[in-house]
Amino acid sequence: MKKYLLLALMLLPALAFAEDTPTLDSGNTAWMMMSTALVLLMTPAGLALFYGGMTRSKNLLNTYAMVLMAFAVAFVAWIALGYSIAFGTAENATVQQVSGGLSHIFLSGINWNDLSGTYPTYVFIVFQGTFAAIAVAIASGSVIERIKFSTWLVFVAIWVVAVYAPITHMVWGGDGAYLFDAGALDFAGGTVVHMNGGLAGLVLAFLVGKRAGYNKVAMKPMSVMLTALGAALLWFGWYGFNGGSAFGANAIAGLAFLTTTLATALAAITWVLLEWLVFKKPTLLGAASGVVAGLVAITPAAGFVDVTGAMIIGVVGSAIAFVGVTGLKKKLGYDDSLDAFGIHFLAGLWGALATAIFALKDNDLLWDGPLKESGDRMGQFMVQVESVVVVGLFTLVGTVIVYFIASALTGGGRVDEETEAQGLDEAIHGEKGLHL
Repeated sequence: MKKYLLLALMLLPALAFAEDTPTLDSGNTAWMMMSTALVLLMTPAGLALFYGGMTRSKNLLNTYAMVLMAFAVAFVAWIALGYSIAFGTAENATVQQVSGGLSHIFLSGINWNDLSGTYPTYVFIVFQGTFAAIAVAIASGSVIERIKFSTWLVFVAIWVVAVYAPITHMVWGGDGAYLFDAGALDFAGGTVVHMNGGLAGLVLAFLVGKRAGYNKVAMKPMSVMLTALGAALLWFGWYGFNGGSAFGANAIAGLAFLTTTLATALAAITWVLLEWLVFKKPTLLGAASGVVAGLVAITPAAGFVDVTGAMIIGVVGSAIAFVGVTGLKKKLGYDDSLDAFGIHFLAGLWGALATAIFALKDNDLLWDGPLKESGDRMGQFMVQVESVVVVGLFTLVGTVIVYFIASALTGGGRVDEETEAQGLDEAIHGEKGLHL
């Protein structure tokens, strides 16, 4: 009897430690793997078709290839350096504010059986890598039909490491990271992905210049049906984007499912009604654009707001994007080919600010910040303003630097006049998207 009692006493510390040690949850693991697959679908299928349908037929394959290869190059860059910078922990506290350091280059120091909460760390790494890929792919929509393919691929590799990863770290990098410590709320990437990618697109549009004949010749979408199909795939994949950001099969994921669906549906309705009112024609292209605007707007708030908040965010986000696409672009005269800035940046900006307005004060899903700590909604709003300003400035400066580096390495960033006139499909890839 004494022997068994002694054995039990010896095991008590181990049992107590086991209670505090995270264990793998098969349900959460399955959900995170499924969410990752859904987000992957958003880029080489959803976004590529959404963009491809809006371009001219002579540039269809190039547009699709830019998105597809953006995913491939970005993911490799993410594994090589991006993940370490975004989610590592730097030894120096000052460095930790903007970068996680280089301790996990090519995932060094991370074992295959390590856990991130209750699911494998490797799953988290792949999940976040799909976010990095779609962020830079969004920017391609602003410069299709005239940027060199080689320049684009070099830009993607550098931008993911030098711009996307530090922004991700500042917002989501944990204790010691600048915007995370300030309490900035971004549930699934309104600032990290959509403002970031949308503003990078606008910067590239100015640096590369307008398409030949812009505002002088008709540049009609090749296939609105392809764009609509792409929007539907984006909506489908977005359940992994927002639902997966709950990091488990839990009530937060369920809330994100509801708010994502509701905000998006109302955003589509809003865009169509505005078109009907202003242009007297409700278009399918407008409906597809409204879908994406709603998805973008709700992303930073999906796990923080209730039904009322989701409805208002969806409606207003769609209206803001509509004005950006149909009014602001014409007034300022920039050639944002497929409206990456008008939809992703502007709707993402609204969503980031609206998170402070509509997040529930007693919502235990919130992380530390003025709203959670003291119910200070105005304080939280100012933190959100700080986060969008910091992200905007970092993206602006970083994108300019990265473009000039990529352009220098590839002998200039823009295709020549003959290539642009012929179309990038045949001139660069030796293929045609359509043989009619």
